Amino acid sequence: MKTAIVTDSNSGITQALASELGISVVPMPVLIDGEIYFEDLTISQEQFYEKLKSDAQVSTSQPNPIDVGDIWDKVLQSYDELVYIPMSSGLSETCHTLQHYAETEERFKNKVYVVDNQRISITQRQSVLDGLKMAQEGKSAKEIAEWLINTKMKSSIYIMVGTLKYLKKGGRLTPAVAAIGTLLKIKPVLQIQGFKLDQYAKVRKLNDAKTTMINAIKKDIATRFKDETAQGKMTIAVAHTENLEEAEKFKSELQEAFPDIEFTYVDPLSLSVSCHIGPGALACACTIKY
Repeated sequence: MKTAIVTDSNSGITQALASELGISVVPMPVLIDGEIYFEDLTISQEQFYEKLKSDAQVSTSQPNPIDVGDIWDKVLQSYDELVYIPMSSGLSETCHTLQHYAETEERFKNKVYVVDNQRISITQRQSVLDGLKMAQEGKSAKEIAEWLINTKMKSSIYIMVGTLKYLKKGGRLTPAVAAIGTLLKIKPVLQIQGFKLDQYAKVRKLNDAKTTMINAIKKDIATRFKDETAQGKMTIAVAHTENLEEAEKFKSELQEAFPDIEFTYVDPLSLSVSCHIGPGALACACTIKY
């Protein structure tokens, strides 16, 4: 059995990298002033932030299941089955929509496994690489899907937001709270523990935010991920929104703080997350690896 791995652009995997890896990536749609764009195909990260900062009306949308099905059909011309790894169902209904599509469309039954393993961005990318490694070892789509689901909560993301503007714009903060937070120069640290974006802490300085995130990771690997850390199965990565210079600095600080844990990559956060938090964000994650 030949098993393919397919994901979406929320993973941060570009079309060029997907070609190198031998996988397929569904481009996620972004709505800007009523016009639809597709991540990494018809809009770049740079173009996206230019429009976001110009106060354009920006939102994300679900991909058309028919378009996703066309990609699955193409992949299944060369493979017997596939594992599809979309963004977390806690952040979008896309996963549930495509699960239903795969289960009810006759040509995809027992061939397409849509995995809801609660990942996004750098943690989703790790899942894709894990799935690819398992497929190369000859594991079936069912076996890969089961491992990804069984380990879905073995991951944490912490995000420092550079501005409150976009949380306010998206209705996650009231105008009054946003105004006070801006006045006091508060930098919220958010978390994603599989399901949704939640508040973790409030700080005022970048260094305090980084210290807070490092301490959060230390706590996770000492408690929730203690066994996996002892087995050498945890990884650490950095993500950012138009903040590469600080992300590279943060990488060095994380490597110093966790010398015995593999550091994997520095990636831009996906546009689906970026439109809610805006530019200047900095994030780190610890994630299990296969």
